[in-house]
This record gives sequence, C-alpha cells and structure tokens, in this order.
Amino acid sequence: MFPPVVYTIVILMIGFLNWLYSWRNPRCNGVLPPGSMGWPLLGESLSFFAPNTSFGIPPFVKDRMQRYGAVFKTSLVGRPVIVSTDADLNYLVFQQEGKLFQSWYPDTFTEIFGRQNVGSLHGFMYKYLKNMVLKLFGPESLKKMLLEVEQAANASLTNWSMEGVVDVKEATAKMIFDLTAKKLISYDAETSSENLRESFVAFIQGLISFPLDIPGTAYHKCLKGRKQAMRVLKRLLQERRERPRKVEVDFFDYVLEELQREDTVLTEGIALDLMFVLLFASFETTSLSLTLATKLLYEHPLVLKQMREEHDAIIRQRGNADTGLTWTDYKSMKFTFQVINETVRLANIVPGIFRKTLRETKFKGYTIPAGWAVMVCPPAVHLDPTKYKDPLHFNPWRWEGVDTTGASKNFMAFGGGMRFCVGTDFTKVQMAVFLHCLVTKYKWNPIKGGNILRTPGLQFPNGFHIQISERE
Repeated sequence: MFPPVVYTIVILMIGFLNWLYSWRNPRCNGVLPPGSMGWPLLGESLSFFAPNTSFGIPPFVKDRMQRYGAVFKTSLVGRPVIVSTDADLNYLVFQQEGKLFQSWYPDTFTEIFGRQNVGSLHGFMYKYLKNMVLKLFGPESLKKMLLEVEQAANASLTNWSMEGVVDVKEATAKMIFDLTAKKLISYDAETSSENLRESFVAFIQGLISFPLDIPGTAYHKCLKGRKQAMRVLKRLLQERRERPRKVEVDFFDYVLEELQREDTVLTEGIALDLMFVLLFASFETTSLSLTLATKLLYEHPLVLKQMREEHDAIIRQRGNADTGLTWTDYKSMKFTFQVINETVRLANIVPGIFRKTLRETKFKGYTIPAGWAVMVCPPAVHLDPTKYKDPLHFNPWRWEGVDTTGASKNFMAFGGGMRFCVGTDFTKVQMAVFLHCLVTKYKWNPIKGGNILRTPGLQFPNGFHIQISERE
C-alpha cells in the first residue's frame, strides 16, 4: 500500500497533465487553424512583446506564417487568439462587424483607455459617439480648421529653425497635442498650471506592452498617466459646469450640452473616456507618422523633389505666398497623399486590430470558435511582396492612380469597415499641411537618432533630431 500522500501527488499530476493537454488542444467543433498555445496562462505573450528593430513583418508573426500559414492560433495575455494575415479573412472580419465579429480589446487595453471607451462600445452607442466625433473632425469642420492647422505648423517650424537642433517626434507631438487640446477642451499649455501632455508621454510604450502592473514597468507608467490625465479632465469638466459659456466654443461645450439633455444616453464616464481617447489618438499616431515621413523624405531626394514641385506650384497658382491654404489647395495635393499613404503603410503604427468572434465561424476549412479573439495583422498585408512590389522600399509612386481616401483588402492603416478611423481626415489634414509648410520653406539635416524600435508598437527610442533652416 502506498501512503495517502503518494495518491494525492499522482491525482494532482494527472489533473495537471489533463489541464495542460486541454490548454494545448482547445476544444473546437471542427478544425482549428494550426499553431501553438504556448505556456499555460502566459501563452506566447513574451515572444509577441519582444522588442525588434525590423521594418518588416514582426518576427513573431513572420516566423509563425512560415511555420503555419496565413492564419494561425496562439494565446496572448491569457486569451486564445486567431491571428490573421490573410487579406480575405481580414476583409470578412471588418465587413461582418456586429454580425460575426465585434470590436474587442484585451482587458489591459480597456484598463488604459477606460471600460467605456469608444472602441469597446457597440451598436447604437458606438454610432452615437462616432457622430459626436465627426462634429469636430468631419470634413465641414476641417475646412474651418485648415487655417489654424497651417498657423500652428508655421509657428512651430519658425521656432524650430531658431533652436538649432530639434527632436521631430517630441516637437510634432507637442504641436499636434496643443492644437487638439485647444479644439477639444480649450486647454492652453502656456497658461495651464498642469502639463496635461506629460500624462500621455508613456502611452505608446505601455499601451501595447506586457500587462505587468508593478512600479518601473511600461504598463504601470501607462496606468499612472491615465489616472493623472483623467484627474485633469474631470477637474476641467467640473469647472466648465460651474462656469458655462453661452456660445459653443469647443468640444467640451458640445459634450456638456449633450449631458444636460433629458433624453441623453451620454454619461460623464463615457464622455471623459472619449476625451481621453481623442487626445491620445490625435497626437501620438500622427506625430509618429510625421517623424517617419520627415526621415524618409530626407533619405529619398527624388520624392522630396517632387513634393516640393507640387507645393511650390500650389503657391504659384495662388499668386500670394502669404495667403493661407484653401480647401481646394489641400485637395489638390495628389502626390502628398501618395507620400502619406506610403508612410503609414511602412510605419504600421498599429501592429494588430482586435475583434471577438460572436458565433462559430468557418473560413477556408478552419473553424474559429465563438468567443475567441481575432487579431488582424496589418503589417503582414502591407508588407506582402505579392501585394506590393519591393514592400520595404519607400515608393510613393506605387499609389499613382490608386484611391488613397479609404481602406481596402490590402490597405488598412486606418482600420476598415464600419469602424474605419473617424479621425483619418484630421490626421491627413495635419500631415499634408505640415509637410506643405516644411518643404516649401525649409531644409533639414539629421543630427542623431531616427532608429526605430517595435514593442510591438512603433517607437523612436532616441527620437529623430534634425537641424532645420530656411530654404535659400
């Protein structure tokens, strides 16, 4: 007879092995895509978040594409995930929003952006918030905002030319944040007692990072930044309530008007989460894109030459160089839009777009179980040599004759389907106007930095420092 402790150990080992087998071989009413679930609970998270300096398809994805194919299973931060690098599946996911798939992000993401953020809401509530945002970032509003964007760009560039050396990433982030915060909440960094932007600085490092909430980690800094930013936003909202304005001046006024309506579906929590997301999304992604564009233009003189020719022609046709850009001028920047598309295609600032499967879905012989997450991987499509010749080469001419206004199966830098980014037009206006002011009036030389790091989001760990001076 074995002592009871031996039986206990044997039973525990059998239980553990059964659990391990179930983890490695999830149940499915069909055939799951190939892949590995990694270690129990941890999954393959460490490999996913491992830093790399590649402009190519992320090593985590590329290695598994070569091993398993265009669609594979894995586990990230405790959740089973189907990773899609297949353009057809990506298209299906975006087009079946609310039917087969639903916007979803890991709990760590919603902890940072708020559980009532626009990306986590669905149906009527999502459409309601989308219409609110379009009131600020829609085409009609942008036409009125064009002069402000140009003035902000010119003022910033003038200051940079007198500073000697400037970090493009930091400087463009400040420029865009100040403008957006002014339009959203009438925030003025020069007169405010608190530096609101500092709360957002660590966000790109912590937003897509391993969710370890202990001091010193990127995720912890990210959560700390959220708390600080939300505290400032709540205070500003309360101050506005106590001293309401008769005329609607900014987005906060519009939000307060909505909150006071008897039939409103808006809550203070949703409104504050929306403000938080808009402030972050508007400056961080655009400043990264502008930094990369500035670097790529310098490295590709022929592209810069054609950019200058396009924008110098706009000024000549206008007759007066001191007259501000018109909406017609902006819409005529065809080559500039090609440069913007090519920049964001290579930047791949968003390494993954998440959805959740609402019901069991079949695709090319595989079954995606209900409740599983699906991660659409834009870099794998944007850098596919069968879709883009020499995909790692910066070639804006590849967009000649191609519609650069929306998404497609092979281009999803701004998302796709009904959740196509509502801030896309605002981003393009800021990029095009800034580049117009830059290439028509200035020249620049790199001094240091400019190297990229992906964790897996895009970063410039040492910035991109340039010396800028007026054109001769």
